[in-house]
Amino acid sequence: PVFAHAAAAFAASGVADFYVVVYRDQRQMLTLSAHTPTPCVLVKGGAERQDSVAAALAALPPDIAYVFIHDCARPLVSPEQLVALHKIVVREHAVVLAHRVTDTIKKHRSDARLRTLERERLWAMETPQVFSRDLLDRAYARVAKKKLRITDDAQAVEALDHPIALLENTSPNPKLTTPGDLAYLEFLLARASDAAPASA
Repeated sequence: PVFAHAAAAFAASGVADFYVVVYRDQRQMLTLSAHTPTPCVLVKGGAERQDSVAAALAALPPDIAYVFIHDCARPLVSPEQLVALHKIVVREHAVVLAHRVTDTIKKHRSDARLRTLERERLWAMETPQVFSRDLLDRAYARVAKKKLRITDDAQAVEALDHPIALLENTSPNPKLTTPGDLAYLEFLLARASDAAPASA
């Protein structure tokens, strides 16, 4: 499963003491449970991404200081990136893996006119997104209280007006979203496997 690659990266990095894996249904839970690192709990997700993250936060032990939130559909995260993110979150309390936008992005206005956004200041968010536990709990409490709809965890923290560091990712880290993405991910995983040094 795609999840197994991300789980292996986390296990190899040594940054995580406890895992919460959110599943969609019973069939997915059985598949994921065969590949989860330990210690781990599995939690049923909600209707929206933010509901699933809130359920995972509720399942965390109270002594967890920092929280990595990762889309299991992104199998190409590396142990080195995870270690770098951990170092930054200890210092900054909030950090996101991201890449610079290379396309020209335009905003389509209601009057059918286009407005070009300043590409040099645009970043595409990836995961993991990493936060101090206290900061993330406060952010999600506000999301629930205000009934906000968010598309990623950084957006919840933004609402607290807290700065968020960016760790630039120069390697592909796509999310498996459509069937067409699978062939590209298989190619990238095979290339990474071929490039890995042989074990002694």
